[in-house]
Amino acid sequence: MAAPVAKSGIIYGANAGHVTARRELKARPSNAKSNNKSKHNAFVRSLIREVSGFSPYERRMMELLKNSRDKRARKLGKKRLGTMRRAKRKVDELSNVLAAARRH
Repeated sequence: MAAPVAKSGIIYGANAGHVTARRELKARPSNAKSNNKSKHNAFVRSLIREVSGFSPYERRMMELLKNSRDKRARKLGKKRLGTMRRAKRKVDELSNVLAAARRH
Protein backbone atom coordinates (compact mmCIF):
# COMPACT_ATOMS: atom_id res chain seq x y z
CA MET A 1 0.00 0.00 0.00
CA ALA A 2 1.32 3.45 -0.94
CA ALA A 3 2.03 6.12 1.65
CA PRO A 4 -0.95 8.41 2.29
CA VAL A 5 -0.90 11.60 0.24
CA ALA A 6 -1.48 14.93 2.02
CA LYS A 7 -5.02 16.19 1.54
CA SER A 8 -5.43 19.37 -0.49
CA GLY A 9 -8.68 20.69 0.97
CA ILE A 10 -10.29 20.52 -2.48
CA ILE A 11 -13.37 18.37 -3.06
CA TYR A 12 -12.18 16.79 -6.32
CA GLY A 13 -8.92 15.26 -7.48
CA ALA A 14 -6.38 12.65 -6.54
CA ASN A 15 -5.69 14.08 -3.07
CA ALA A 16 -9.20 15.35 -2.32
CA GLY A 17 -10.39 15.77 1.22
CA HIS A 18 -10.47 17.96 4.27
CA VAL A 19 -7.03 18.86 5.64
CA THR A 20 -6.50 17.28 9.05
CA ALA A 21 -3.57 16.81 11.40
CA ARG A 22 -2.51 13.24 12.18
CA ARG A 23 -3.05 12.36 15.84
CA GLU A 24 -0.22 10.66 17.69
CA LEU A 25 -1.82 7.69 19.41
CA LYS A 26 -0.42 6.08 22.52
CA ALA A 27 0.97 2.58 21.97
CA ARG A 28 -1.44 -0.09 23.16
CA PRO A 29 -0.36 -3.41 24.70
CA SER A 30 -2.34 -5.36 22.10
CA ASN A 31 -0.27 -3.78 19.32
CA ALA A 32 3.00 -4.39 21.14
CA LYS A 33 2.44 -8.14 21.38
CA SER A 34 4.16 -10.20 18.74
CA ASN A 35 4.49 -13.93 18.17
CA ASN A 36 6.93 -14.23 21.06
CA LYS A 37 5.06 -16.60 23.35
CA SER A 38 6.51 -17.04 26.81
CA LYS A 39 7.57 -20.45 28.05
CA HIS A 40 5.17 -20.17 30.97
CA ASN A 41 2.24 -19.38 28.68
CA ALA A 42 3.09 -22.34 26.43
CA PHE A 43 3.33 -24.62 29.47
CA VAL A 44 -0.04 -23.50 30.84
CA ARG A 45 -1.72 -24.00 27.46
CA SER A 46 -0.24 -27.48 27.10
CA LEU A 47 -1.40 -28.36 30.62
CA ILE A 48 -4.94 -27.16 29.90
CA ARG A 49 -4.96 -29.14 26.63
CA GLU A 50 -3.76 -32.24 28.48
CA VAL A 51 -6.45 -31.94 31.17
CA SER A 52 -9.42 -30.88 29.06
CA GLY A 53 -8.61 -32.74 25.84
CA PHE A 54 -10.14 -31.81 22.49
CA SER A 55 -13.58 -30.38 21.79
CA PRO A 56 -16.01 -32.44 19.69
CA TYR A 57 -15.40 -30.44 16.49
CA GLU A 58 -11.62 -30.83 16.95
CA ARG A 59 -12.03 -34.59 17.36
CA ARG A 60 -14.12 -34.68 14.17
CA MET A 61 -11.47 -32.65 12.33
CA MET A 62 -8.78 -35.07 13.52
CA GLU A 63 -10.85 -38.00 12.23
CA LEU A 64 -11.18 -36.28 8.85
CA LEU A 65 -7.42 -35.65 8.76
CA LYS A 66 -6.74 -39.32 9.54
CA ASN A 67 -8.87 -40.24 6.53
CA SER A 68 -7.02 -37.76 4.24
CA ARG A 69 -10.02 -35.43 4.01
CA ASP A 70 -7.98 -32.24 4.53
CA LYS A 71 -10.27 -29.99 2.52
CA ARG A 72 -13.36 -31.19 4.41
CA ALA A 73 -11.51 -30.61 7.70
CA ARG A 74 -10.70 -27.04 6.65
CA LYS A 75 -14.34 -26.44 5.67
CA LEU A 76 -15.52 -27.72 9.05
CA GLY A 77 -12.95 -25.53 10.78
CA LYS A 78 -14.08 -22.49 8.81
CA LYS A 79 -17.68 -23.10 9.79
CA ARG A 80 -16.79 -23.50 13.48
CA LEU A 81 -14.07 -20.84 13.79
CA GLY A 82 -15.31 -18.17 11.42
CA THR A 83 -12.36 -17.50 9.10
CA MET A 84 -10.26 -19.58 6.74
CA ARG A 85 -7.04 -18.34 8.36
CA ARG A 86 -8.14 -19.66 11.77
CA ALA A 87 -9.30 -22.91 10.18
CA LYS A 88 -5.95 -23.47 8.44
CA ARG A 89 -4.08 -22.75 11.66
CA LYS A 90 -6.29 -25.22 13.55
CA VAL A 91 -5.79 -27.90 10.86
CA ASP A 92 -2.00 -27.40 11.11
CA GLU A 93 -2.18 -27.66 14.91
CA LEU A 94 -4.26 -30.86 14.79
CA SER A 95 -2.02 -32.34 12.07
CA ASN A 96 0.98 -31.77 14.33
CA VAL A 97 -0.88 -33.47 17.20
CA LEU A 98 -1.62 -36.49 14.99
CA ALA A 99 1.99 -36.64 13.79
CA ALA A 100 3.24 -36.52 17.37
CA ALA A 101 0.82 -39.30 18.33
CA ARG A 102 2.16 -41.44 15.46
CA ARG A 103 5.75 -40.87 16.59
CA HIS A 104 5.11 -42.05 20.16
